[in-house]
Amino acid sequence: MVTELASERDPGLARVAVAAFVGTAIEFYDFFLYGLAAALVFGREFFPVLGATEALLAALSVYAVAFVARPVGAVFFGHFGDRLGRKAVLVISLLLMGLSTAAVGLLPGYGRWGFWAPLALVVLRFCQGLGLGGEWGGAALLLAEYAPAGRRGRYAGFLQLGPCAGSLLSGSVFLALSATLSDRDFAGWGWRVPFLGSLLLVGVGLFVRLRIAETPVFARHAAAERPAVPVLEVLRGHWRPVLLGAGMLSFGYALFYLSGTYALGYATAQLGLDRTLMLTLQLLAAPLGALTVWFAAGASDRWGRRRVTLLATGLAVLWSPSIFPLLESLRTTLILLSLAGTSALLGLLLGPVGAYLPELFPTRVRYTGAALTYNLGGVIGGGTAPLLATRMTAVYGTATPVGWYLAGLGVLALCCLRGLPETGGCDLTADQVDQVDQARPAGGPAASTA
Repeated sequence: MVTELASERDPGLARVAVAAFVGTAIEFYDFFLYGLAAALVFGREFFPVLGATEALLAALSVYAVAFVARPVGAVFFGHFGDRLGRKAVLVISLLLMGLSTAAVGLLPGYGRWGFWAPLALVVLRFCQGLGLGGEWGGAALLLAEYAPAGRRGRYAGFLQLGPCAGSLLSGSVFLALSATLSDRDFAGWGWRVPFLGSLLLVGVGLFVRLRIAETPVFARHAAAERPAVPVLEVLRGHWRPVLLGAGMLSFGYALFYLSGTYALGYATAQLGLDRTLMLTLQLLAAPLGALTVWFAAGASDRWGRRRVTLLATGLAVLWSPSIFPLLESLRTTLILLSLAGTSALLGLLLGPVGAYLPELFPTRVRYTGAALTYNLGGVIGGGTAPLLATRMTAVYGTATPVGWYLAGLGVLALCCLRGLPETGGCDLTADQVDQVDQARPAGGPAASTA
């Protein structure tokens, strides 16, 4: 059965992998742009009446709004993705994200609109979160439901390369503008260019995604009865993998946004490091994350999703306390070591996730379950971590305690992983009872069904 499906899918797998990668890269490019602008510009542009620290906190608070919106987007888009199909929902989420991002580039600042400027920024950031909330789960299913079981981790690695590419692209554009424009021009209009450029990227993403077909797994179950309200079925029958999966992912989210958005703002505003230098170092470190994503995704097919994620999480817990002391050394080589080590460990953490989460849920609620789990992890680790870190640094006068906070989140992630099953090699064409109750709690790839 699996062999037959593999031969049927192989001709279209390359197109599906490209569609998932391109769409996710564009969505995360849009999402990451705000983080860079929040760290460098938005405090002065939209909250000039506040002090430096409070303005940064205000900009990061709006940044966190999108993380609150992401579970809402997961439920909304998951509802239609589970009832109507994966493809159409992915097109709509891409449009919502891209148009919201471009609108930020046109938004007047506080000096022209007063109170309405930050209010409009909140609304647009919420729309960004809605779009991304529906994006990742659908793209993950696109690959997981096309790929054969023995190579699901490898193909899902294309999905996890999307955030790496989005981060690299957004950082490269900001670096180019920062290096070529004066501070006045960059703060005045330069930061708007990457946001407006999102419209071009969305056109590319739509072209790619409109050319793919519905997933074979969903089409196979087209005649089956659809859940009336998928999120209710998920919360009633699959709440355990949702909570444990969100706890597992919260650490990776916090590690990413603290070493990216927060570190950029802290290093430039508090430590006095040059903006262009920090952007350059972050870009130099980013390719390591892409390499380890690819390695971990493939390794999860051989050794199991849970085993690879456990190892990566344990290593990242040990590394976390060293991140900010290395940053505060103000030595370029040590700052690069901090960013590169974190990027490499993040890739190991996130590589298996694109295959792991879809395997935890049956077909009838897989979109809602995977998307909700992924985005709840973002609320815990991504939305709150930069805010807490900024406040902790203001209280203690150093970012060293932030590393121990990260390590604590990592221990929580390890505990959650201990409660999740191994799912590698499961059959997504089946649609039986909750896989968490059937799959083995430990060991190598399981042979149980979804």
